[in-house]
Amino acid sequence: MHKHTIHALGALALAFSGHALAAAWQPSKPIEFVVPAGTGGGADQMARFIQGMVAKHQLSPQPIVVVNKSGGAGAEGFLDVKGDKGNPHKLVITLSNLYTTPLATGVPFNWRDLTPVSMMALDQFVLWVNEDSPYKTAKDYFNAIRSQPSGTFKMGGTGSKQEDQIITVMLEKAAGKKIVYVPFKGGGDVAVQLVGKHVDATVNNPIEAESHWRAGKLRALCVFDDKPMPYPEKVTARQSWQDLPTCASQGIPVSYVMLRGIFMAPGVTAEQKTFYLEMLDKLRKLPEWKDFMAKGAFRQEALQGEAFFDWLGRNEQLHRTLMKDAGFIAQ
Repeated sequence: MHKHTIHALGALALAFSGHALAAAWQPSKPIEFVVPAGTGGGADQMARFIQGMVAKHQLSPQPIVVVNKSGGAGAEGFLDVKGDKGNPHKLVITLSNLYTTPLATGVPFNWRDLTPVSMMALDQFVLWVNEDSPYKTAKDYFNAIRSQPSGTFKMGGTGSKQEDQIITVMLEKAAGKKIVYVPFKGGGDVAVQLVGKHVDATVNNPIEAESHWRAGKLRALCVFDDKPMPYPEKVTARQSWQDLPTCASQGIPVSYVMLRGIFMAPGVTAEQKTFYLEMLDKLRKLPEWKDFMAKGAFRQEALQGEAFFDWLGRNEQLHRTLMKDAGFIAQ
């Protein structure tokens, strides 16, 4: 082949590959990142962490703007994204209110109304008491609930008929005693209420209470999962996340983990979704992400595509059963 022809073909190939790269969809204006929950909670902290990492590592040509829309147990946020059909400049981070809110309120929303992008991780729930509490183990605390009259103990939690209250009802059923559930606006507030001894216990996510545990204000008793958390680094002088027993091993037959997932509005294109999938994949490979996972003692599971869709369907069924058992479904 003639040298000039080879040069011309090379230039053509370059032009084509450049064109293909240029044609891949990218955000052209700031990305609104909706948090259907209050500030300081687990979803809010993860969203703001993602916002910071995307900016620091230039993972997007446009900045991410975090917006809290916690009204109606998160319905405000979900309905906002559902109603913004085809808008690729909007993301929402989800927690279990993806299922509990429509079941509890009858609000016209289902997770299938959105575009599932990626499961980022599963979040744990830990049973917490104040460091001054007489209960040194989960077994002690559970036995105290069982031996005292109904309504003796107060459990602080985020919102009503959501994850924290579902776990509280599971505890009540296991103990055969009523627990007074006290709702607060967000997970950060819940932890502060326990530090101030306004409630007897909480089931905060690790990241929501970690700083207070580290500071010696709160005591972690057990994790509501079927296996201990895989993080051996000490948080307090004596304990790591890995040191916490499962609640089941302490005689509390309750297990529950929560989704931290990213969704888009309905009606977006496959190409638009691909941009965010690739952005989140790059994010997951960062050392800071690994540190964030360890700090919040997350269960590191990532799902996309059909596997994520199937998981969401199974989890919806589980929540329907749990909510029905708790008497939380809107009539």
